[in-house]
Amino acid sequence: MKRIISTPGAPAAIGPYSQAVENNGLVFCSGQIGLDPASGVLVSGGVEMETRRALENLRAVLAEAGLDLTDVAKTTIFLADLADFEVVNRIYGEYLSPPYPARSTVQAAALPRKARVEIEAIAMKRK
Repeated sequence: MKRIISTPGAPAAIGPYSQAVENNGLVFCSGQIGLDPASGVLVSGGVEMETRRALENLRAVLAEAGLDLTDVAKTTIFLADLADFEVVNRIYGEYLSPPYPARSTVQAAALPRKARVEIEAIAMKRK
């Protein structure tokens, strides 16, 4: 049975989707961009601050599901420009630790709200 995960600690959905959905011990987190949860505005400071905010938003969604970043099994990172890969990768490494989740990183033609980075995740409930 699926359960919808929603928290004010992360930005409200900006379309017809849920922040996350839990089903059979898996939590599927929608992509998070660097929106400030209180204002709904993209944070300033470029790709570094957007990446930090996106990961904090993801952390808040996972916490609402009773999980944390160590429970993440797979992430996908979408970049507006692959030239930002090294900066995003460095910050990602500050938030996630070994054993790292599986990951894909792709360049997207455009991201919502003109964001430079979006991060989605799949996490697993511990037994």
